[in-house]
Amino acid sequence: MGNLRSTTKQLGPIFWTFLKIAPVTFGGGYAMIPVLEKEAVHKQGWIKQEEIGDVLAVSQTIPGAVALNAASFIGYRVAGISGAVMAVIGMMLPTFLIVTGLATLLLSLQDNVKVAAALQGMKPAVVAMIVYAGYRVSKTALTDKWTTLIAIAAAAVLLLKFVSPILVILLGALAGIGIGLWNNRHGGGRRPAQGPYREPDYFIGEGI
Repeated sequence: MGNLRSTTKQLGPIFWTFLKIAPVTFGGGYAMIPVLEKEAVHKQGWIKQEEIGDVLAVSQTIPGAVALNAASFIGYRVAGISGAVMAVIGMMLPTFLIVTGLATLLLSLQDNVKVAAALQGMKPAVVAMIVYAGYRVSKTALTDKWTTLIAIAAAAVLLLKFVSPILVILLGALAGIGIGLWNNRHGGGRRPAQGPYREPDYFIGEGI
């Protein structure tokens, strides 16, 4: 009963948090990363700083918008299925209302010079937010030379448009597993110092 009450109390904050995050998702879900980090990591403490990259990786590899996937992932982490539902509703509601409102004014605004200029000004600002988000994520994702090399290779492949982004992420996962296995076999990894688990942790670089 205590856990149920605790979970129920979290539903309001989950909804309100993602309701605040949703309006800054201009240009796609990645633009919300700085705000998501501030709210979910520093203010609410729902996830750790280093888990932001994991959330984004999972959100990118499954169908659907990155912003909604990330919201549902964090909501579920905090309060189960109810938390995921509240997070998605909070993320969708502002966008739905904004799009509905703009749709009614679309014909009268589409040729407005000021509106067009405002949208043009938003685009570079969104780029700046995405670059900043990438910088913050890189601080926990690029932990050694191997992760840096994987990031450079993935960026080159994406820029040259060789393969899809999903395949790049999957290849990155396989590369991480392969490097972790190689390090553990050659003494680069380390086993847990204590606890019931005795299997080695496979992680890039020196291991977990």
